[in-house]
Amino acid sequence: MKRRWFLHLLFALLGLRPALAQDTPKTEVYAKDVDFLLTELPKKAGHFFEQKKIQWDAVSAEFREAVKQVHTDQEHLKLCARLIARLHDGHAGIVKSTVKWPDESNGRTWTGPRVHLVVIGEAVYVRAAFGEAEAAGIKTGMRVDKIGGEPALAWLKKKAEEMGDTRGFSTEQQALYSACHAGLADWAGTKIVFELTDGNGATKGVQITRNGGPNYAPFGPVFPPKNLKAFGRNSAGRTAKGFGYIHLRTIPGDLDKQLDAMLAEVSDAPGLILDMRGNSGGGCDHEAVFGRFVPAGTKWRQYPSTGPKPFAGPMVVILDAGVCSAGETVGGMFKEDGRAYVIGDTATAGMSASKETLAVPSGLFSAYYAVFSNKARFNGGKGIEGLGVPPNEIVPYDPKELATGVDTEIRRAEELLAKGFPAGAVPYQPPQH
Repeated sequence: MKRRWFLHLLFALLGLRPALAQDTPKTEVYAKDVDFLLTELPKKAGHFFEQKKIQWDAVSAEFREAVKQVHTDQEHLKLCARLIARLHDGHAGIVKSTVKWPDESNGRTWTGPRVHLVVIGEAVYVRAAFGEAEAAGIKTGMRVDKIGGEPALAWLKKKAEEMGDTRGFSTEQQALYSACHAGLADWAGTKIVFELTDGNGATKGVQITRNGGPNYAPFGPVFPPKNLKAFGRNSAGRTAKGFGYIHLRTIPGDLDKQLDAMLAEVSDAPGLILDMRGNSGGGCDHEAVFGRFVPAGTKWRQYPSTGPKPFAGPMVVILDAGVCSAGETVGGMFKEDGRAYVIGDTATAGMSASKETLAVPSGLFSAYYAVFSNKARFNGGKGIEGLGVPPNEIVPYDPKELATGVDTEIRRAEELLAKGFPAGAVPYQPPQH
């Protein structure tokens, strides 16, 4: 006691502050961090709680009790990551950590079974199968009856909940979408069993040993048009019926300039499909991008025309729950500002917001989380975060079309461009020549 008193006096005389770990037992340090997060996070993120159905009192009780069982920095890191996940925020997580995450790989890679799924109604279907999975007899369009011996939809919902315990999902559609892709991944060498039914009613069981790289990220379109030209991770070309087609897999900083090159390929098309499925976000000049779809020398609402060959014809934008962050703001503005007709099987991820960083008192790490929704004017003034961008028209995938190589979303987009949009759905009208 005398030694500790002497050290405190010495630090005070020298104008120094002893390290927290020297003064306070680690259990108290951890408890203080948890209490700090539970108190501070709601001050800027609390306005999302009702929309996201978050019961923060229950979260507080859970983690104030759980921290009592924490004894190491790594245990503390994992617990606080779970706490931050309770914000139901796709961007939220731990940053600037001085504590290393525990390595549980044992030299293995994290990999998928080369199968992607999609929920249609209350049933689950194969959206894509490739590599070993396809060779084993799993085909696009098959109904997935069971995964690991459990009803497929129940398995996916349980997986979405399990994933949501350690990472945030801004919406239910984002969580289920992620379960259909990343949720199938595990350490290389682990096995997963599917029970499937094909279009003729024949059933089969297939066991896949996970092996390979990060093949659980969805590409976007199920069956893209042939002979597309690549522009970075994006691509452009024409559909079989002659409509222009652009797939935006991501939002690069120079998207406006990239669009100039892509639009040069399709500028004379009678209509354009802007397919944004699976868009992982990024950042760009939104007004400059929108201006590429405004007739030269004119202005549509707040957007003046930009670029050498802006596209002035009718547009259909395709979205899904894989569209997040800047993908949602770019895709959503075509709907909100009346330039295009938007379709998709669900709303987008609802993961689009301004973020802040909050350091915990111990200095071990910081929390990164959403504080204001992007595009606050969207959705009648509710913004995007926690909601997503809902399409003008919900277009579920057709299992029969999946089985025969037809992309339902692209097929419906072509129909709309050929026949016209529902009356009053799109205020913008292409110029008459």
